[in-house]
Amino acid sequence: MFTLKIDHDLYLKMLEPKDAPAVYKQIQQSKQHLRKWLYWVDGTKKLEDTEAFIEDAMKQAAANNGFQAGIWHQQQFAGMIGLHYINWTNRTTSIGYWLGESHQGKGIMTSACRALIDMMFNEYELNRVEIRAAVKNSRSRAIPERLGFVKEGCLRQCEWLHDHFADHFVYGLLRKEYAERGK
Repeated sequence: MFTLKIDHDLYLKMLEPKDAPAVYKQIQQSKQHLRKWLYWVDGTKKLEDTEAFIEDAMKQAAANNGFQAGIWHQQQFAGMIGLHYINWTNRTTSIGYWLGESHQGKGIMTSACRALIDMMFNEYELNRVEIRAAVKNSRSRAIPERLGFVKEGCLRQCEWLHDHFADHFVYGLLRKEYAERGK
């Protein structure tokens, strides 16, 4: 379990069972907004669904194959950020994130991603961090673009979202690029 303090109002904390009510509440409050981009939102129908997700996330972390962290802003659960996987052989990972609707537009996700990327390169000593975002999700795409990721290509129709396929842009950042630009 880790806690990563970003500033006096913002920190990341590995999810644990006691967080389930706050996570579930934020998903429900932002359901209409989140479901536009995240297929799993409709499957989160009761608190037990969130509890099961957190249990799986804890197993993922215990296996050293990624993790899911809560984003806490002003002592309130605001969203999540995590690693879909860690490929230790190739020293790569992929970051995923979501933020409750009422917490958007405050720089929270940019700060959270910046801190997580720093941790991936400097503590985990990974070589590549990737972020994928739906082509039409301008807010999600703005994060890697703002943080200096290279847009490497488009994965056509790579995700089924309720009633249509969505294209994703793939963004990558290498450890060397990160070091050269001085974070």
